[in-house]
Amino acid sequence: MYVTTAVETRTGFSKESVIEFSQLRNEPQWLRDWRLAAFATYESLPFPARTDEEWRRTDLRALKLDRFAPWAGIGETVTSLEGVVTAESAGTSQAGIIVQRDAATIYNHVENLPEGVIFTDLTTAVEKHPELVQKYLMTQAVPVNFGKFEALHAAFWQGGTFLYVPRGKSVELPLRAFAISNTAGAALFNHTLIVLEDTAEAFLVDAYQGETKEIASYTSGVVELILGKASTLRYVQLQDYGRHIWNFMTERAILGRDATLNSLHVTLGSKWTKNSIGAQLQGENSLAEMLGVFFGDSDQYFDHHTWQLHESPYATSDLEFKGALRDSARSVYSGLIKVSEGAQKTDAYQQNRNLLLSRDARADSIPNLEIKANDVRCTHGATISQVVPEHVFYLQARGIPKTEAQKLIVEGFFRPVIDRIPDEDIQNFLEGAIARKVGL
Repeated sequence: MYVTTAVETRTGFSKESVIEFSQLRNEPQWLRDWRLAAFATYESLPFPARTDEEWRRTDLRALKLDRFAPWAGIGETVTSLEGVVTAESAGTSQAGIIVQRDAATIYNHVENLPEGVIFTDLTTAVEKHPELVQKYLMTQAVPVNFGKFEALHAAFWQGGTFLYVPRGKSVELPLRAFAISNTAGAALFNHTLIVLEDTAEAFLVDAYQGETKEIASYTSGVVELILGKASTLRYVQLQDYGRHIWNFMTERAILGRDATLNSLHVTLGSKWTKNSIGAQLQGENSLAEMLGVFFGDSDQYFDHHTWQLHESPYATSDLEFKGALRDSARSVYSGLIKVSEGAQKTDAYQQNRNLLLSRDARADSIPNLEIKANDVRCTHGATISQVVPEHVFYLQARGIPKTEAQKLIVEGFFRPVIDRIPDEDIQNFLEGAIARKVGL
């Protein structure tokens, strides 16, 4: 079913729309000036070209930014999540939940967080904790001049999530944040900023959702993860946007000494997705586990670029991205393990595996190594394969219908990643999503 909601704001991105947006939100002058400076950076940066290595397999010719409204839905609120967030993705327990629909934070609730822990939408953080926002927002992990799309995001970020955990504090239950694209033809700029001080611990689940509309929309997310010494963060991102969306997402994590990051990225929705995911291991003995699952069907296009950036000795990174494709879906994976000079005793692993469920599906996999130290262990691997017909026949010969047989094969393909997720709600969500994608 296709539903279209009218957009009541101007289309296209301009200096005037930055000012109008900031005024509608009654933002302080420092933030308005910051947004205007970001937009000036956006205008000064070139549009990505096919000659750029990161973009040469990515076709942007059909993307027309001037057709999108910069925002929609300002001022909306709800008193209940019924009909807003599905029970399947909401989970059975959480320490807090934030829901953003278009440019508005419509729901914000927390449950007895430890003293000093801040979990709120980014707009509220600007009002109540401006010193923290100014210190960390797009200053370290993803600076404003990171790229053209990141600069545009800086000029128009909306709502988003801010999590701050002070030294020694721990939030055991997951915190959940939802970004919902609701208005056809509008842009959504969701921003997640997580700061863990030394020895802090937290678990955040980011979910991106939206029903399919008839008119194209644009989403641009930025995720900044800043981990202090000996801190531990589990971060999960579930993307299930409607099939009308052009989706961009940039994530960077900065890890201090002895810090641990366990991340999972699930890509299921959107018409077109470009993900840039990186972990910057700045401290000795830091660990970054980076897992990814994607499943494309119809004519979906998924492009994942990952970076494992080792800057200190004795650090470890372990990356495993698995994808399945059916119909005429296409994926591109490009990963880089980069070891800086002096980052001795680095242990880095990178694996990308792809399963094709039809002859028209296509996957490209480009693993890369850039090593400037001489005492390291860095390995990578990539596979692209069709479903073996004999495996399907074997299951059918035992009375299992073909579609169910394919589901079992695909679920078995993803199972090693699913089993590494210590959250039953997320495991159940993935299993249900795989069944839907296969056609059950």
